[in-house]
Amino acid sequence: MAMAMAICAQLSSSSPLFHPQITKKPFLLPSPAATISVHGFSTLRPKSLSLSHRSSISASAASSTVDVNEPVKKSVRTLPFRVGHGFDLHRLEPGYPLIIGGIDIPHDRGCEAHSDGDVLLHCVVDAILGALGLPDIGQIFPDSDPKWKGAASSVFIKEAVRLMDEAGYEIGNLDATLILQRPKISPHKETIRSNLSKLLGADPSVVNLKAKTHEKVDSLGENRSIAAHTIILLMKK
Repeated sequence: MAMAMAICAQLSSSSPLFHPQITKKPFLLPSPAATISVHGFSTLRPKSLSLSHRSSISASAASSTVDVNEPVKKSVRTLPFRVGHGFDLHRLEPGYPLIIGGIDIPHDRGCEAHSDGDVLLHCVVDAILGALGLPDIGQIFPDSDPKWKGAASSVFIKEAVRLMDEAGYEIGNLDATLILQRPKISPHKETIRSNLSKLLGADPSVVNLKAKTHEKVDSLGENRSIAAHTIILLMKK
């Protein structure tokens, strides 16, 4: 114990860490007005800008400021292509004609509707209107208007085509699917497709028609209704 105390006393007398008279000087920053020496080069502290210099800079900045009160001009994009989807469904009831694509199809029942109930043409009209970003067929030709009572759906197609032409578009291609359990559409498919192409003013090669049953499921499969889907691509003329 005595030896340890002697060693500590010797260290305290010889080491600067334990010397009571040695103190660290605080690090002082140079005076703002003083010359600063960096790696042997002397540089003067930059002087404050004069009032005239500051005024000229402020004037220059003000002249380049964007006027926030100036109205923003929005450019309207013209899309080269537009895509639309149409869907329609009607009940099948005895005593009505079954008209599909403007063609009267022999059957024991037909579509109950305000107009002639052509599910395919209604569907195509909605697809065109949708591609153009317009309201649906029910808003343009409401069933509450008596003038459309029993009207041929070709009237609706012609109006949709007129709106399409007015907007500067033409049909790129159209793909439609009929869904019904009966009657079989295959014997009438080409006649329907040809007439639809004529009504649209389109080449038959860009108009496609398919037909499917509903595997006897729900009203479509029980011959109580008929439905159609259409997808259309419009191209800028």
